[in-house]
Amino acid sequence: MLAGQLALAVAVVASAAALATALIYFFRPLLIRYLLAHPNARSSHAVATPQGAGVTVILALLIVAVAAWMLWGARGDAVTLVPVLAAAAGLTVLGLADDARALPVGWRLLGQTLAALVMVLSLPEGLRLFPDFLPLMVERALLVLGTVWFVNAVNFLDGLDWITAAQVVPMTLGVAVLQALGAVPASVGFLALALLGAMLGFAMFNKHPAQVFLGDAGSLPIGLLLAFMLIFVAGTDLAAALLLALYTIADSTITLIRRALNREAIFSAHRSHFYQRAVIAGMTPPQVTARIFGLGLLLAALAIAAVIANSTLADVLLLALGAIATFYVLYRLARGAK
Repeated sequence: MLAGQLALAVAVVASAAALATALIYFFRPLLIRYLLAHPNARSSHAVATPQGAGVTVILALLIVAVAAWMLWGARGDAVTLVPVLAAAAGLTVLGLADDARALPVGWRLLGQTLAALVMVLSLPEGLRLFPDFLPLMVERALLVLGTVWFVNAVNFLDGLDWITAAQVVPMTLGVAVLQALGAVPASVGFLALALLGAMLGFAMFNKHPAQVFLGDAGSLPIGLLLAFMLIFVAGTDLAAALLLALYTIADSTITLIRRALNREAIFSAHRSHFYQRAVIAGMTPPQVTARIFGLGLLLAALAIAAVIANSTLADVLLLALGAIATFYVLYRLARGAK
C-alpha cells in the first residue's frame, strides 16, 4: 500500500515536471517576443529576460489535475479543487495581463480579492480555525484578507532566480508528507504534489542566470494555491501552517512595516526585502536561495513534527524554534553574511 502511494506520488510529480518543461520550451519564443523584462535600477537581473513563464506552471498543474480526474473521477474530496483551480486560472490571466502591461494597483487587488473569495467560499463548512472564538462569517472574512496578503507576499518575494522555487518546494513537500500522515485531505496532497512537480520543471529554466521568470502570471496563482493548502493544514494544526509559511510571511511583513514606518510608498517597486539586501551586500543569488531553501526544509520538518506531536506545548516550542531560525536567516541576509 505504501509503495503504491509513493509510486503514485512520484508519477504526479514527474508528470507535472515534464509537462512544465515541455510547455516552457513551447512558450519561451512567445515570451521572448512579447514579455521581455528589461533590467532597471530595481532589478536583480542584468539582461532582458522573458517573464510570464508562470503560465506554464499553472497549465501543467491543470493538465495533471484534469488527467487525474479522467483516470480516477471526482472521488471523495477531489471536487473541492475545482473552485480553487478556477480562481488560480483567473489570477494567471490577471498576472499575464500585468506582465504585458502594468495594471493599476486597484485592479490587481480587486482580482486577487475575488479569487480569494471564490477559494474561501469553497472551503468545507466544517473546516474551522477558531470555532470557539470567531463566528464562521468573521473567520471566513479574515481568511479572505489573509489570502490576499499571502498572494502579495509570494509576489513580493519573486524577485530573484530560484527564490520562489526555494519557498514552494519545501512548503509543498511538507503538505504532501502531512497528507500521507492523514493531516490534510487527499486532494490537497495531490495539489501539493502537482505544484511541486510543475515548480521543479520550471526551476530548470530559472536557475541563475535565469532563462525565464515566473512573472505575476505565476506568483499570483501560486500564492493562492499555497494559501489554500495552508488553510487545510491550519485546520489540523495552526502552528504547522505558520511554520510552513514563516519565511514568506516574515520577509514580506517586516519589510512592509519598515517601509511604512519610514514613510516610503509601500505600493512602489523597491529593493529592500531581505533577499534583495543580501544581493546588494555582495551575496550571489545561489547563496541567497540556498539559505532560504535550507530554512524552508527546516521549517517543513518542524511543521511535520508539530502535527505528529499533537501538543500545545510542542506547538509553542517548535514555533519558537522556527521563529529563531527564520530571524537568524533574515539577520544574516540583511548583512550579506556568506
